[in-house]
Formats: sequence, structure tokens, C-alpha cells
Amino acid sequence: MSNSKEVTIYDIARKLNISIATVSRALKDDPVVSKKTKKKIADLAQEMGYRSNHFARNLRTQRTNTIGVIIPRINSHFMSSVIAGIENVATSEGYNLIISQSSESVEKEMAGANTLFNNRVDGLLVSLAYDTESLEHFDPFIKRKVPLVFFDRTAEQKECTSIVINNQKAAYEATTHLISQSRRNIVYITATPKRNVYIDRLQGYKQALADQHIPYREDHVIVGNLSQEAGAEAAARIREMQPLPDAVFVANDNCAVGCMIALKQMGIRIPEDIAFVGFNNDPVSRVVEPNLTTINYPGYEMGEVAARNLIDHLNGSSTIHSTIILRSELVLRESSASKK
Repeated sequence: MSNSKEVTIYDIARKLNISIATVSRALKDDPVVSKKTKKKIADLAQEMGYRSNHFARNLRTQRTNTIGVIIPRINSHFMSSVIAGIENVATSEGYNLIISQSSESVEKEMAGANTLFNNRVDGLLVSLAYDTESLEHFDPFIKRKVPLVFFDRTAEQKECTSIVINNQKAAYEATTHLISQSRRNIVYITATPKRNVYIDRLQGYKQALADQHIPYREDHVIVGNLSQEAGAEAAARIREMQPLPDAVFVANDNCAVGCMIALKQMGIRIPEDIAFVGFNNDPVSRVVEPNLTTINYPGYEMGEVAARNLIDHLNGSSTIHSTIILRSELVLRESSASKK
């Protein structure tokens, strides 16, 4: 069976006995064409199954009106919030998104970047995988002057913009809060210290201890993948520590909840025996009992700012060489109450 012939503006013009130029202008909503004629052309185009040839138009304009997004994990409330913010701005400006997930693998990140480059995206928004060290796979974008914006997990790249929070300050506030609640034996659960967010949060934790004259102990820093399962594994290590720690600060809420649940199953009382602070202010922090003290990380706002910065650059109204720092805040809940 042969495929049905693609409907063109020539077919519409012939059917209505008008010029091809008039049909073309009408479909572009050119004010030169009257509303009555536009409606007649639009109705017939829909009836005949006409599809706009975006590919040909893109060749003329050198734009695809598409933005690429690379993120570590889709199944993260924080990343979902970021994507929602990006989509809100991008859609309002007439851009589509192509989203690639690295699954915390630099190899998948490289493959995703290559695919997005070959799809000729107008710009790229990236949050790096755990194990990304070199940024060479983004060089084709930079050489072709395709704007590149990093958010959350960023890296030093002078040709790009970074959207972050002050992770060191946030971790400092979280740790200092636990100390103010008469907690001095504080364990920190984090991810591999290759990424800026985890390097900075560790520095904030260390600085808070130092400022209160509490010795830093490497055996009190537990490194994992920050999943709920990693939280449960960390709980088993914490339970064996002598003396038992009286507080735990975790670099994300999901892992904190996994650790809390496992410790409670071992008979540990929270916050009476061990106080907890998480990071991100995910919905799970308000479901676990007791509710989890955490750092509010403005994911939706981060997505909006990243997309707006990128599109402004595409429109020629901003530069792409800067660092934008968003505000975060400590959200106090029952999990970090003082010792009774």
C-alpha cells in the first residue's frame, strides 16, 4: 500500500484559487492577510491534514526551537521540580524540551550530549552525573557557540553559566542547628566528593564543627549513593558506633528517611537518641514520623532561572558567563528537637 501524499501549501492555494504567498503568510499569522482569509485557509489546512514543515523552516532560520536537558535521575522529586520550572519557561517562549537521563553514569551523559548535539538543540541545560570529571563531551556545543547552562551539580567552565545555591552555607546552618540542640557527636552521610554540591556541603559540615571546637572525624562521614537503601546501610554502621552518635546530617531527604526508618526498627528513638537533618525538602520529609528537619532547595525556581537565562542568551539579551546563587533556608521540624 502506498503512503498518502503529503499536503502542501500549493494544494491549499490551488483548492482556494489564491496565491501561494497568501497561504504562506496566513499560516505564519502575517497581519497582511485578513482574518477572514486566515480562517478560511486554516480551516481547509486542518481539513486536508496539512502539517507545517518545521524542518525546512529550521534550515532557513538555523533554529530548532528545542532545548536539551541532561539530568542524573528522573525519579528524583528535586529534579522533577527543576524540569517543571524549565518547562514552564520554555513552553511560554515557544521552545520544546528533549530530556536525557544519565543515570549517574558519565558514559550515558556523554552519549546523551552527543545525541542532543546531533539533534541541533538551540541550547543545553545540564546537571552532572556523580562520576563526571572531564567536560570534553560538551566541547562541541562550546565550539559551535551553543549556549550551555549548568544547574545544581556544576563544574568550572568559563564559557558557561552555573545556577546553584550556597551549599556550604546551607550545610553549615544545618550542622550548627544540630549543635545548638546539644548534639556534638554528629555523623554526616553524603555522596562521592567529586561534585560541587557534595564537596561544598562537606566543607560546611567541617566548618561548623571547627567553629564549635568539635573534632572532625573521618569515620563519621559515610559515603554512598544517597538512596533509601544506602540510608538503611548507613543505619547499620551507625548502630555499631561506640558511643552512639546523637545526630545525623544527610545530604538528601530520601537517604535520611531510609536511615531514620532503619534506626527506628532497631529501637533507636528519634529525636530523643539521634536527631536528624536532611536536605532538599522533598515531600517525603513531611510524611516520615517524626517530620524531617531539612534544607529547602528551590528546585522549581532553579529550573525557571536556568531556562530564562538560556533563552535570554538565545535572544541576545544576556551573557552566558556567570554564576547565579539562589537562596535556600533551614526548615525546622520535630526530627531535630533538642535532647530532653
